[in-house]
Amino acid sequence: MWGNFAMHELVIKNAKIVDGTGSAPFTADVAIDEGRISAVGKILTSGQQEIDATGLVLTPGFVDIHTHFDGQITWDPLLTPSCWHGVTTVVMGNCGVGFAPVEPDKREWLIGLMEGVEDIPGTALSAGMHWNWETFPEYLDYLDTLPKAIDVGTQVPHGAVRTYVMGERGAKNEPANAEDIEEMRQLVLEGIQAGALGVSTSRTIAHRAIDGENVPGTFAAEEEMLAFGKALEEAGTGVLELAPAGVTGDDMALPEKEVDWMRRVSAETGRPITFALVQLNIEPDHWKRVFELSEEAAKEGAQLFPQVTARAPGVLLGLQTNHPWVNTETFKEISGRFVLGEGDAHLLHSKTIEEITAELRKPEVKEKMMAELPAARQDIEFLGLDRVFVLEEPLNYEPEQRNSVAAMGEAQERDPFELFYDLMLEEDGKRFFFAPMMNYTDFNYEAVRTMITHPRAAMGLDDAGAHCGVICDASMPTFMLTHWARDRERGEKLPLEFVVKKMTNDTASLYGLHDRGVIRVGMKADLNLIDLENLKVDLPELAHDLPANGRRLIQKSEGYVATIVSGTIVMENGEDTGNRPGNLVRGQQVAPSGI
Repeated sequence: MWGNFAMHELVIKNAKIVDGTGSAPFTADVAIDEGRISAVGKILTSGQQEIDATGLVLTPGFVDIHTHFDGQITWDPLLTPSCWHGVTTVVMGNCGVGFAPVEPDKREWLIGLMEGVEDIPGTALSAGMHWNWETFPEYLDYLDTLPKAIDVGTQVPHGAVRTYVMGERGAKNEPANAEDIEEMRQLVLEGIQAGALGVSTSRTIAHRAIDGENVPGTFAAEEEMLAFGKALEEAGTGVLELAPAGVTGDDMALPEKEVDWMRRVSAETGRPITFALVQLNIEPDHWKRVFELSEEAAKEGAQLFPQVTARAPGVLLGLQTNHPWVNTETFKEISGRFVLGEGDAHLLHSKTIEEITAELRKPEVKEKMMAELPAARQDIEFLGLDRVFVLEEPLNYEPEQRNSVAAMGEAQERDPFELFYDLMLEEDGKRFFFAPMMNYTDFNYEAVRTMITHPRAAMGLDDAGAHCGVICDASMPTFMLTHWARDRERGEKLPLEFVVKKMTNDTASLYGLHDRGVIRVGMKADLNLIDLENLKVDLPELAHDLPANGRRLIQKSEGYVATIVSGTIVMENGEDTGNRPGNLVRGQQVAPSGI
């Protein structure tokens, strides 16, 4: 059927195609009709719309499998910042947190759970969300009605399911009995059959609700996890995703125990499991053992896919976010600082950043701030300045140790905190500092490169939509292209075709989305047209664009000529076209016949 058109709807001419299969790039034309790729090669038939892509790279749209847009989807059809970085499909509902199923009197509690775990302002969620569902199928039906620029898939969250079934017993992480487990299994099965792409849970003690309680399911027995796997097995589709115990280094024996139950559940049910994996400073080689265990599990029929990320997860420090003086009495007085919640995303100031900066520049104020620093540092979690780096253009997310604030202070024979103070006030107080917390033990990305290239590794963990007051890692797809495929100087790069495949075909296939991720006739026309030579990640900036004037960090890009969803251009040179062709992805998607 494909190719027999008197005139194509859209023809992209002379593009350098990186098709998502891992094959070498090639130059060709691509035609699009009825939301699908209708021809690839030398196309003589004209298009109603034509784009000359000479000098540009054409890739499949990126599939981001680890996002937390569960609330944002209800008010933001673009799902920024992801749409600015070539993402055409997102998977949300990760880490066991989400908003269905829910009883009406538990809505605010689920908001508090999301706020505590993912650091999304509860005031923004309360103001922006419009609740009209209880069950998970009803939630999907509601998502179906929302305008969307890109495609959205979601997962059944363990935390919501456990609380729905067990009430306070579930919220307080009391053991589930056989009846509880069976009811939870039925709810997960119901969600998968309605179109969920999987089920998610969190087992790390670092994830807590705003009231300090661990996420429901954190200490769930293997029987409870097996029941979820059995629900996926009965449905014949779906992924089990989790933030595993020990991921933050709280107990280095836990990851091996986690892999142990995962290999049994996956082998018994035949369903894939994907889980977070990073390098920890306290045990820098532990990730290697986890990969070894995953390989051993594969020999037993288990499908375990450690989920890795493209750079160092970390925080952005600065006057607008967090810094060593944030709890000093002088800073509180100058800034008019007040707190709406427990997380850093909720720090607010009654004065503008310019007004605060002007005060902090006064010598007498600086002297007071430095004097108050020792006491204040005891009250906040703060990295040593040997792992804090100035973030400025051109952005460098793989800095050398000698460029840390501590090393700069030593070279200048200055107190590093006094230097940090001065640097923080540059750019009118809007300067940011990159503080890598994981994946950067040796001050380089050799470990990250090994993780990315491991055959069992799944790309994810950018947490788009979450931790929006302290990080902005939704730019990972652009970083993959710029740093790993084009710019890296401190080690070996990665082939462009490999980088594209990891973010398209591989992530789509893991979640059963076999209709996208590859540029081939019959496949869904989700594409990125990229000026790779001029592609760049912009500096982060603080925006007050969440509901209730909520604040978040955003990071845009330059160089995406067009992002196309189902054959329709949704972003053009970084600007919203107003088109909304996105859909709710319900369940596994089948590749076109012959693909």
